[in-house]
Amino acid sequence: MDGTISDTIRDKFVQGMSHAACTVNIVTTDGPAGRAGVTVSAMASVSADSPLPTMLVCVHHLSPAAAKIVENGVLCVNVLRDDQSYISDTFAGRFRDEIGDKFDCTQWVNMPGGAPRIEDPLVAFDCRLLSAEQVGTHHIFLCEVMEVHSARSGSPLIYANRGYGTSRRIEGAKSLATARISSGRRLSVGCFHTFGPYVIPRLILQMEGLEIDLVEGDQRRLRESLQAGESEIALLYDHDLDADFETLLLQELQPYVLLPDGHALTDQAEILPEDLAAEPMVLLDAPPSSDYFLGLMRAAGIEPLVARRTPSFEMLRSMVAHGLGYALLVTKSASEMSCDGLRLVSRPLIGTHAPGRVVIAWRRGAELSAPARRFIELCRQAFERADS
Repeated sequence: MDGTISDTIRDKFVQGMSHAACTVNIVTTDGPAGRAGVTVSAMASVSADSPLPTMLVCVHHLSPAAAKIVENGVLCVNVLRDDQSYISDTFAGRFRDEIGDKFDCTQWVNMPGGAPRIEDPLVAFDCRLLSAEQVGTHHIFLCEVMEVHSARSGSPLIYANRGYGTSRRIEGAKSLATARISSGRRLSVGCFHTFGPYVIPRLILQMEGLEIDLVEGDQRRLRESLQAGESEIALLYDHDLDADFETLLLQELQPYVLLPDGHALTDQAEILPEDLAAEPMVLLDAPPSSDYFLGLMRAAGIEPLVARRTPSFEMLRSMVAHGLGYALLVTKSASEMSCDGLRLVSRPLIGTHAPGRVVIAWRRGAELSAPARRFIELCRQAFERADS
């Protein structure tokens, strides 16, 4: 087999394996050779019925952890929860400019075998090394499991399609015939949690005959959902979306100030950032909203006095209604009342501000399904009506 064919097969293999979902694990060791850790996706059970359960782990031969695992003879396989992707990124070297010692990114305890365990992983396997063999670029470690630490709850962090995701329970088909009928009639859609409720229910009704699976969350959650293939398309903000995504602009939203009824600033038809300099702020603490709203004020030379933070749109509106501060928003509610019945007042924020850009996004190069294309067209029409 010549080099060209070999390279082609390798590329196809790498591309094919990108679709195989794996848990994300931090493999650690400690002992005479010292402490080390590395992010690993290749981990699997071998047998539960040997004298002690066995599992295998693959570690790249260039990782400093590989030689230390061999010399120490012990390792701990920490399976991450879906809210611990930052630990994976740290041990993969992504934040090396921010942190000197990778182990400082979280809290640790030692397993009985001596290897460090993340204080609160989804599950951790305390292992003794039985054998090691290098195949190609990786060491294959066959391990004996001496102890297991399991969390009471949580979902695993999944890596697939070159992005993070999370597991989601789905209902199995009641029968083969039902499954065949419903095949191709489901669409998974991500939506940003603040403005999703204003558009998604109406779109679901328009997509009659099709099951819509919703993934709701902030910007990072939706990016990872798209990258992992959990969502085929997503409604989110045009922020921190790189060349991996294609987007269609749906709407540009201008920022406004939300105030409690009776606030002195409600006498003004418009509000300048300077008018808010001495006022407490309730911040929508959901990326990218938090950075966007703080940036608006700082661009005007004002350091906002953040008194409260909340990731919840309705909690923020209620806090403002109770006089806990003003808020900056771009999503406008159809109601001028908080969820507990207090009146709210909105006023335009004056200045040259970058708008909030709502887009629908999908993975670049992906061949969109017919339901996804239909949903995109309905979104475009819905936002056009909203602008008219």
